Amino acid sequence: MRSLLMAAAISLAFTLFLTPVFLRLFRKWGWGQVIRTPEDIANPSHEAKRGTPTMGGVIFILGTIVGYFVGVYVGGDGQPALSSLLVLWLMVGFGAVGFVDDFMKVRSQRSLGLSGWRKVIGQMLVIIPFGIVALNFPNKWDQTPATKFVSLFRDIPWLNLFVFGVVLGWILYLLWISIIGIATSNSVNLTDGLDGLAAGAGVFVVGAYTLIAFWQFKQPCAGEGLDVAALGGCYEIRDPFNLAIVGASFASGLIGFLWWNAPKAKVFMGDVGSMAIGGVITAMAILTHTELLLFVIAGVFVLSSGSVILQRGYFKLTRGKRLFLMSPFHHHLEMRGWPEVTIVVRLWIVAGLLAVSAVGLFYVEWLSLA
Repeated sequence: MRSLLMAAAISLAFTLFLTPVFLRLFRKWGWGQVIRTPEDIANPSHEAKRGTPTMGGVIFILGTIVGYFVGVYVGGDGQPALSSLLVLWLMVGFGAVGFVDDFMKVRSQRSLGLSGWRKVIGQMLVIIPFGIVALNFPNKWDQTPATKFVSLFRDIPWLNLFVFGVVLGWILYLLWISIIGIATSNSVNLTDGLDGLAAGAGVFVVGAYTLIAFWQFKQPCAGEGLDVAALGGCYEIRDPFNLAIVGASFASGLIGFLWWNAPKAKVFMGDVGSMAIGGVITAMAILTHTELLLFVIAGVFVLSSGSVILQRGYFKLTRGKRLFLMSPFHHHLEMRGWPEVTIVVRLWIVAGLLAVSAVGLFYVEWLSLA
């Protein structure tokens, strides 16, 4: 428990107190926000954000890494585990893809970074090694970080991805986790259009996964001296406590960053930040075996990507008509005249309610089996 609290505290302090130092460096390096996108042109108030330091996701990525390793080594509750290292891999890897995209925009002073397909290829190059490692290297209880099943609150036995053989199974498994990773990271990226919106929602989502991982740690199916036959509703999760530590470190880092990112933002997270958030959420969903529950926990991010899909589909079907004034949905609310702060706070509330609801459903499922 000391490791979890220490990791959270170190990460929070890192982002809360060191962000001004990073901002001076970002200004020196010319990492300022580029305002050239269609939604910015349609929203004149966004013009005032031009030049605000961006790529701030680097700050909470570093804060998470420092917090996690200090917490684990100094807290005295074990050592880094494979599952948590996989979370850090997806965070850093997806963040690196976002960093390249941001850097290209800043260098050219145009809102044209990586093309959509290049982003997808970059994300695939990160998540495929993640998936291969996650389904190998079992511990002494034969648990691997990921699973061969699609999962909701736990593995769903009749949704075995390897039921048609090993080769097809690996293809289906890697395709499944790639869809989760690409969809989640790009959904967070679409949500990152208003000051503090993505960071605040990310706190609720990752916080919920931290609670889930900690509860799984308290209800294990395997361990020294456990009577497995007497356990009801236990969880076949590898390294759940380490997942809780890295989740707490990341959520706390986002809270410290949010102090500077909340309206009116002193710094933007950039694609490096939104992609990193998506990477952590993806990894936590896969490694806690709750992939389908992600649609509820991360409902605010689903709303953003869903509104874009609906807008484009409706536009094509009606040959030019629009379902929303602008997508994603938060820009539609802006066009309706809602103040930015009102939109952000209300969507934070929605994110919190969805996260609490998902954790509540998770607990009710456990009660039904315990």
